[in-house]
Amino acid sequence: MNKFRNLLLIIAALFLISGCIGEEKTISMKVTSTAYTSQVAQTSSHPFLGAWGDELKPGMKCIAVSRDLIPKGLTHDTKVKIEGLPGEYMVKDKMNKRWTNKIDIYMGLDTKAAKDWGKREVTITFEKQD
Repeated sequence: MNKFRNLLLIIAALFLISGCIGEEKTISMKVTSTAYTSQVAQTSSHPFLGAWGDELKPGMKCIAVSRDLIPKGLTHDTKVKIEGLPGEYMVKDKMNKRWTNKIDIYMGLDTKAAKDWGKREVTITFEKQD
């Protein structure tokens, strides 16, 4: 009887461990995307300062995220792949509380590029941090 109980305990432990090991860390989700520039009218009186205190510079590949995405894993300095754009972007800014399920792609001072991007739905992929 003890052997059977021990076997059941081992099987239960293996189930628990396999659940932790198999946890998916790569997350993909659809979000609304827009673009912004370091213009006072689009940001704040400090257009080159991100909400986490990072200095934004034209040419940087970074994004702002709506605050509801932060608990889902899009925290400061998370690397993000954006459908339709090459390379990886870093989360360096937060958006106003009124936005949900949205990212804003930083375009430096290139207002034309931001307008050309417009508003579109994209799939983003990122690794969830522990």
